[in-house]
Amino acid sequence: MSSIDLTWVIGGPQGGGVETAANIFAGACAGYGLKVFGKREFYSNIKGEHSYFGVRVSDKIVRSNVSGITMLVGFDAETLFRHADAVFDDGAIVYESDLSDIKIDEVHTLDAQFKERLKKYLLSKNKPLTIQGSLDAAKERGVTLYPVSFKEILGNLSDETKNPKLRGMFRMQNVLAVSISIGLLGLPPETLLKSVGSVFSRKAEIAEMNKTAANYAYNFSTVKYSKFKYQLYPIPKEEHTMLAQGFQSTSLGKIACGCRFQSYYPITPASDESVFLESNEIFEVENNRPGSTLVVQTEDEISAIGMIIGASLTGARSSTSTSGPGFSLMAEALGWAGINEVPIVVTLYQRSGPSTGLPTRHGQDDLQFAIHAGHGDFPRIVYASGDTEEGFYDTAKCFNFADIYQIPVIHMMDKFIASTVSTVKRFDPTKITIERGKLLEKIEEPGYKRFTPSPDGISPRSRLGLENGIFWNTGDESDESGHISEDPENRIYKMDKREHKMELALDQIPKEDQAINYGISDFCILSWGSTKGPILDAIEMLNKAGYKVGFIQIKMLHPFPTKYVQSLLSGVKKIIDIEANQSGQMGSLLNEYLDRKVDYYILKYTGRPMTCNELFDSIKKIIDNKSEKKQVLTYGV
Repeated sequence: MSSIDLTWVIGGPQGGGVETAANIFAGACAGYGLKVFGKREFYSNIKGEHSYFGVRVSDKIVRSNVSGITMLVGFDAETLFRHADAVFDDGAIVYESDLSDIKIDEVHTLDAQFKERLKKYLLSKNKPLTIQGSLDAAKERGVTLYPVSFKEILGNLSDETKNPKLRGMFRMQNVLAVSISIGLLGLPPETLLKSVGSVFSRKAEIAEMNKTAANYAYNFSTVKYSKFKYQLYPIPKEEHTMLAQGFQSTSLGKIACGCRFQSYYPITPASDESVFLESNEIFEVENNRPGSTLVVQTEDEISAIGMIIGASLTGARSSTSTSGPGFSLMAEALGWAGINEVPIVVTLYQRSGPSTGLPTRHGQDDLQFAIHAGHGDFPRIVYASGDTEEGFYDTAKCFNFADIYQIPVIHMMDKFIASTVSTVKRFDPTKITIERGKLLEKIEEPGYKRFTPSPDGISPRSRLGLENGIFWNTGDESDESGHISEDPENRIYKMDKREHKMELALDQIPKEDQAINYGISDFCILSWGSTKGPILDAIEMLNKAGYKVGFIQIKMLHPFPTKYVQSLLSGVKKIIDIEANQSGQMGSLLNEYLDRKVDYYILKYTGRPMTCNELFDSIKKIIDNKSEKKQVLTYGV
């Protein structure tokens, strides 16, 4: 059998069930042992405009999307107009046949710039400015077309099952579309039906209705059409794997590491994490003992961070989840936590800025902001996860860092990770350790001083209500007891005491938790966060093509692991910085802390995720000495 690696994309209006269809497709493939990597994209008016979900399927581990589509499924005009040109020459398009005569100017959700580009392209091919024109241009390249009347299928299904409700259930076209795709791709129907049942498991009647529709559409496609060139087939299922999304990994990490209070104000894409926590507030811990995480939706982000500070002062592990605009509102209170040495965790799901920017799009725009947010000097750790699996274990590390060093910790995630569903190794809670640092359980005698000197600069921490553990907090500088003090010697002591924690963290946190070395070569990539997956896939492609390139993933971005990274780069001739922002924010850290400039930048700031193909081409140009200093990636609609 030949190897499997194809990309399936489904598109439709927001609210049209695109994500549901993608989850069914991913579940059906995963049920037969195939590895999946799926990413959702949608336009920022929140409801009504275009939404699409791409799922890459392989018999080998995949960590990224590719540039191009093997099979496109569209049940609205915008999907076909926007994506038809991205289908590979030997790919396929499954589409609603009733859409053929729709003209470009009749689709009002298409922006003017795109319309002009599309018209110019179709006119250059002597095609009409309609859906049929786009389809004909694709067919001319070799793309196979599969026209389908979902309305007709629903009508026939309604007659056969004697269920008149089905005739008007156009929302079900998403299930029909994915089922037809599975039939064309040759995968047996068993896991398709199981996946449909799982997605609709909360409503038994709806689940059975959709399973009936799925089975009918699957059989329809296998009878009406010959099998598509690319086929899926079951492979031995790898043990201890599962499908998970990025926001689920941090949520489960918080539950496993003892986070018992989370506040939030709704914001894309961070809200998914808190909603998931709300859905799983009650759970079992050891010895059949019930546990819970209190999740509170607040009136704004200022309240959200204020509440987790208050919860932390009681001794509870506390966090909030937000995105760039929300984090902006948290800056002042972040400083309050810093000056009072209060351990909190802020999970920062980045998206494209500035201001509202591209609110439903991906970006790594907030690194420098996270490092410098808040006025004045105070310590914090900024830590970045590279994928869904890291998100689970890193969440626990971030809480440990916060407790041990009594500081705010900002855990950097992003839209790419949050919205990605992928095959991952099953999370193992036994690998998580909980370290509460110097949190006191009891204090024998009165006279406790919250900020008393200690050899390592970290003072034993009381909590609200602890007998003999009375303490004071204020936003002003304070003395050892927490009372306001503007004494110059005290000021020097307190500032130095707090800042010393950064040196301590660099000394104590294991080097492999500060940066991960994937191999060193003359040409070496430096990056952070969700670029990890596309980079690793691109490196595999480069290795097969005879190119050697190194990769260092920076995990702890503040305090920056200067000495360790310096030692890794000692023999490197050229540094390639890869980031999803315009200014190469991590590259400036390299210049600041290592006094070494980046040789090449590969950046993407369109709001669309990087693909491994883009990186392969760009890195190859650099090694072949055919590249400018800065390359900007553009793939994606």
